[in-house]
Amino acid sequence: MDSEKMIYIADDEPHIKELIRSFLEKENYDVQAFDSGDDLYKAFTKKAPDLVILDIMMPGTDGLTICTKIRQTSNVPIIILTARDSDADYIAGITLGSDDYFTKPVSPMQLVMRVRAIFRRIDMDKRPPSNQVLSYANIEVYLAGKTVTNTDTKEEIQLTPNEFNMLVYLMENQNRAVSRDELLDKIWGFSADIETRVADDTVKRLRKKLSESNLIVDTVWGYGFRLKDKEKE
Repeated sequence: MDSEKMIYIADDEPHIKELIRSFLEKENYDVQAFDSGDDLYKAFTKKAPDLVILDIMMPGTDGLTICTKIRQTSNVPIIILTARDSDADYIAGITLGSDDYFTKPVSPMQLVMRVRAIFRRIDMDKRPPSNQVLSYANIEVYLAGKTVTNTDTKEEIQLTPNEFNMLVYLMENQNRAVSRDELLDKIWGFSADIETRVADDTVKRLRKKLSESNLIVDTVWGYGFRLKDKEKE
């Protein structure tokens, strides 16, 4: 039962907003729906929810800008909705730190499955902390503090929860290639038949943040990813 989980939705299309709300409430989530991103953000500053679902095109401030404002203070999971099947919108949403992306018309059941998977990942993060330190190339990951450090520059690298979990999983399996399906199952809780580019886009963001290090997240074409060390190439 997830009755303690609070979800905020902002969408100016009443039928879509109410459809999503009804499906989420059937799963025992506590849902608050807003007509605009500005209304959602105002509520967010008073009480942060456990997850945010944002339409891009709304009256007032657009969803991507609201996503940026939320990310300045919070790593709360964010799902972006858009009426346009636009690569630019998709890339912008992922780059700004959204956790997933849906093009309308939205399948309410698929959205519910994504929400479940995100909360499953969050519950995994609540496992008792380990003092273990993982290392590869010149990157060290401290599991207890959930920090990532470049050992050459001594600088901490800021990662979102999804990026951190993916890096940890790849480090724990650094001697082999890891498939996309395995990552989707272990990190997001998705089954292999769920269509999503979230693993690939998380890798893109991770690569950008690790670009000054010697650690490379290499693509194994048609399969998945594995770690490499620039200095050993």
